[in-house]
Amino acid sequence: MNQRTRIKICGLTREADVDAAVDAGADAIGFVLYDKSARHVSLARATELAARLPPFVMPVGLFVNASEAEVNAAIAAIPQLLLQFHGDESPADCARAARPFLRAARVVPGFDLLNFALQFALAQAILLDADVDGYGGGGKAFDWSLIPSTVPHRLVLSGGLHAENVVRGIHTLRPWAVDVSSGVESAESPKRGIKDADAIRRFCDAVREADALTAALPAASVA
Repeated sequence: MNQRTRIKICGLTREADVDAAVDAGADAIGFVLYDKSARHVSLARATELAARLPPFVMPVGLFVNASEAEVNAAIAAIPQLLLQFHGDESPADCARAARPFLRAARVVPGFDLLNFALQFALAQAILLDADVDGYGGGGKAFDWSLIPSTVPHRLVLSGGLHAENVVRGIHTLRPWAVDVSSGVESAESPKRGIKDADAIRRFCDAVREADALTAALPAASVA
């Protein structure tokens, strides 16, 4: 059975970008609560931006080796927050808050994704990302052929996605969701985290195109 690919736009820092992502049909909006990231927002700022989200659009908080107190403070400020762990967190660390969470995996040759998925069986999904400095957001794609076809978990495809390659990514891996950050950022701004509304819309339109193609054609026919 074919299903709609969910869309997460990550690393948002401005009201206009949140509104553009919602208008384009994003399912989730990611806020980077990691102070070493160029896309970092404070918890107070993330709370302001999350308040703009309508029902059924999920706020996601990205954490990298955060303390239990930091995670709990974010949950208290944004009660509907979905947690995303992007660092070296153990299964126990991720489960401690007793909240739904995503677990990011850095995909490199030799990485045992099947074992990783079993370790993080409580995760809502495993987010597949490239191995880059700064825990994601590097605009780099990984080798999709490294992903086995038998992963017993929902997968979120991330890493170097943009409107021009997301159709192929969805056809190749048939992920539950896709996650984009640098691929929808403004080419005119030197500052990361500044999104481009047209790029966001093109990306979301491309995801819908991919879903339509995979629903209508045999897998081998989708380019």
